[in-house]
Amino acid sequence: RDILERLIEFQSYENQFLPNALRQFFAKLDAPEDRNEYLSFLIENFSKRFHECNKNLGLSTETIYVLCFSLILLSIDLTSPHVKNKMSKREFIRNTRRAIINGTL
Repeated sequence: RDILERLIEFQSYENQFLPNALRQFFAKLDAPEDRNEYLSFLIENFSKRFHECNKNLGLSTETIYVLCFSLILLSIDLTSPHVKNKMSKREFIRNTRRAIINGTL
């Protein structure tokens, strides 16, 4: 994990749109099968690096983390054949705002 943290530190996400930067990040890594601890570790480190590269956005590392997790959940919702009732744009925005306000996901 130390090596992975160092590799993430070398990535540049300056002036990038968050969803594009997240996509670029995961394009360089295999998506983890274990979507718990390791995924959280990856998103936490990505969020820190994105924040370092884009301090002018005024977003905290925690907010970036929640947004990233929210985007991943949206992607799963849209692409998984197991999800029958897809999330609407309004639901996505409402859920993401709640998560940011509550500081949880």
